[in-house]
Amino acid sequence: MAKESMKAREVKRAKLCAKYAEKRKALKEAGDYAALDLLPKNASPVRQHNRCSLTGRPKGYMRVFGISRIQFREMASNGLIPGVRKASW
Repeated sequence: MAKESMKAREVKRAKLCAKYAEKRKALKEAGDYAALDLLPKNASPVRQHNRCSLTGRPKGYMRVFGISRIQFREMASNGLIPGVRKASW
């Protein structure tokens, strides 16, 4: 389980990124890189990191489901993810 501060930091980055998205786009189109430098660092979408929505785990993230591989396996085994079942051949 990730620390609550790490989860909160990612949420804060996402909000800041959304806040400055239009401004960043306009500055990029204008080619004003000096003004882009003055924006907060965390306003850049590159600084965001995908985390599991349940545990906050940063590694082994499955984009399609938004959870880590460990949570995916556990939930799939319990039948909590529709359309997913264990392979057998």
